[in-house]
Amino acid sequence: MGPLAQGAAPASVGNPLLNIGIFAVFVVITLVVVFRASRTTKTAADYYAAGRAFTGPQNGVAISGDYLSAASFLGIAGAIAVNGYDGFLYSIGFLVAWLVALLLVAELLRNTGKFTMGDVLAFRMRERPVRAAAATSTLVVSFFYLLAQMAGAGALIALLLKVPNTNTLGQGAVIAAVGILMIIYVLVGGMKGTTWVQIIKAALLLSGTALITIWVLALFGFSLSALLGQAVTANPVLETAGAQPKPLGEKLLGPGLQYGATAVAKIDFISLSLALVLGTAGLPHILMRFYTVPSAKEARRSVVWAIWLIGIFYLFTLVLGYGAAALVPGGATTIANAPGRTNSAAPLLAFQLGGEVLLGFISAVAFATILAVVAGLTITASASFAHDLYANVIKKGEAPPDSEVRVARITAVVIGAIAIAAGIVARNQNIAFLVALAFAVAASANLPTLLYSLFWKRFNTTGALWSIYGGLASCVLLIVFSPAVSGSPTAMIKGVDFHVFPLANPGLVSIPLSFLLGIVGTYVGGRQPVVEAKFAEMEVRSLTGAGAEKPIAH
Repeated sequence: MGPLAQGAAPASVGNPLLNIGIFAVFVVITLVVVFRASRTTKTAADYYAAGRAFTGPQNGVAISGDYLSAASFLGIAGAIAVNGYDGFLYSIGFLVAWLVALLLVAELLRNTGKFTMGDVLAFRMRERPVRAAAATSTLVVSFFYLLAQMAGAGALIALLLKVPNTNTLGQGAVIAAVGILMIIYVLVGGMKGTTWVQIIKAALLLSGTALITIWVLALFGFSLSALLGQAVTANPVLETAGAQPKPLGEKLLGPGLQYGATAVAKIDFISLSLALVLGTAGLPHILMRFYTVPSAKEARRSVVWAIWLIGIFYLFTLVLGYGAAALVPGGATTIANAPGRTNSAAPLLAFQLGGEVLLGFISAVAFATILAVVAGLTITASASFAHDLYANVIKKGEAPPDSEVRVARITAVVIGAIAIAAGIVARNQNIAFLVALAFAVAASANLPTLLYSLFWKRFNTTGALWSIYGGLASCVLLIVFSPAVSGSPTAMIKGVDFHVFPLANPGLVSIPLSFLLGIVGTYVGGRQPVVEAKFAEMEVRSLTGAGAEKPIAH
């Protein structure tokens, strides 16, 4: 039957030394690249925006590297293996979201801002309160996203390095190692080093998943229907510890396995979809990538490149997920009960196909994925704190650029430490689900304010503050009192039940509420005069690029 014996419970697979060895090669290569990049990191624009020197295609590959996180690679493959069609809906939501980013945000943001989302909001509002709000929401979104990546690191470690879930100290040590590496990338290389890490990682991830996809399809004579048929045959039921056996079979191919059981589950799916589709255009680490190109035209090109690469990758996830269900002995039951839960589907499939060597390569790719995304998140959060809060709120715009960069580096270390601690706590959660919560926060706190700022002349500071803080507070509060945190079999906190909100994802309530609060706040604060000239200037600049930030020549 191949490397895994039929019915074996994979407490661990592969050779830990080989897995670490392949990952170490990636780390050494990327560290060399980061140190080389650091030679040209001299100014704040170099540190935050890589001197605006990347081309559209380069930035497009880096965006796909930033966006295709552990959730995409590990979480979605596992969700498809266990929940079939309903798992693939994550892929569709994550991809469709890019149209919102392309059509409404990318170009306008590149023309209007300098380094962060706060720059766009402060263009025609009262600077200090708006920047403080933008920095707060950036830090919260980055925290949720970091939580997901670190949980992915924990899941991988359990499977690959033979460190069981019960060994908190062992897993904590390896999560800490990932965190320390990420801090080095950000401290030394800044945005330029981080971007090159993401480009290398995107190339590895796409080539690795393409290899497995072609391999799986070749086993079935390149017939997708034969693959799906085998997945159905191999999975008559799903058995998970402490739960009733769940019939699968044909249900893997139709909607409703995860979100169709009750009316609440169906509404939860609509809520999740809304968060996924509207969240991307509000993710601060994605928005910040648009500042690394020389012009708005290149920003638009980079999004087109990203859409192609991300779309192709999500088609691969369909084969990875159903391939794991069809080929891993024990199918969905084995995957659902593996040490890394459903996040183990892609590594188990790699082991089944190519043994220890392919598993070692895919594991290294997954670690690289986590490392690159976490570095991107850290630089975004630290830039927002240093540029928006420190330089413009605390120092009132008087901070010298080198002190701003120094504060950004200190913040990166603090964020890294928080991420390590949070990752140890959340290490057994499904990461696609955790990322969906980050998308809900981004769509609730950031997107309404960005769109109103760019397109609505009357929008004012009060509207911006109500929208950001209202969307942020309502979203986080609903998450805390949702089944995601307590009162369900998959809840973060076991053994207690204080959930009062029925939906696991709060997007359906918090996103419309944030749009509404933006309108109400604008009329409540209507006594503030609207500086029409400032809006006209912003409109011309956002649409034409006149007066936009220029690339830096070295």
